[in-house]
Amino acid sequence: MDELRYKTREVLDRSKIETFLLQARIGHLGMADGHLPYVVPLNFVWTDGKLYFHGATGGRRNRVMDANPEVCFTVCEEYGTITDPVPAKTDTAYMSVMIFGKAEPVIDLDEATHMLQEMINKYVPGYYNRPLPQQHVDRYRSAVFGGPVQVYRINPHHITAKENPMETEKMFRPGKTV
Repeated sequence: MDELRYKTREVLDRSKIETFLLQARIGHLGMADGHLPYVVPLNFVWTDGKLYFHGATGGRRNRVMDANPEVCFTVCEEYGTITDPVPAKTDTAYMSVMIFGKAEPVIDLDEATHMLQEMINKYVPGYYNRPLPQQHVDRYRSAVFGGPVQVYRINPHHITAKENPMETEKMFRPGKTV
């Protein structure tokens, strides 16, 4: 795996990376479809050191992962533009994490239920007044809802992270000039 070129922005603090992955809402799943790249935006959860997502079975994404399960999942949050009197030094405040690993279908009903409950907790906290029943997940993974849904897990074999933190006094806002 290549080293990060911009070492001053590298994030090695695992706690910071974990916190970022727990709160970020959208990631991009990068795959190799033969000789072509293929990237799909997804909702996801990060739990127990693994990344989970789900979606309908079939389709291009699943065919590509079946042929080559090695993937890269990228999560990036942009925090604004950092201004500078020198135009070439104007920059972006951000944090990004890249997770390299193998995408695997989750077969175990307990694990799938746990992941889907974590997704509910993340995206609609407090909306449901009881935990997700396993029998609902079992039906959800069948054809009951118009097509089976598959839960996937990425076990990371390498993670990189970069950050350019916000500098409050330098952040752009409408009306700000040099």
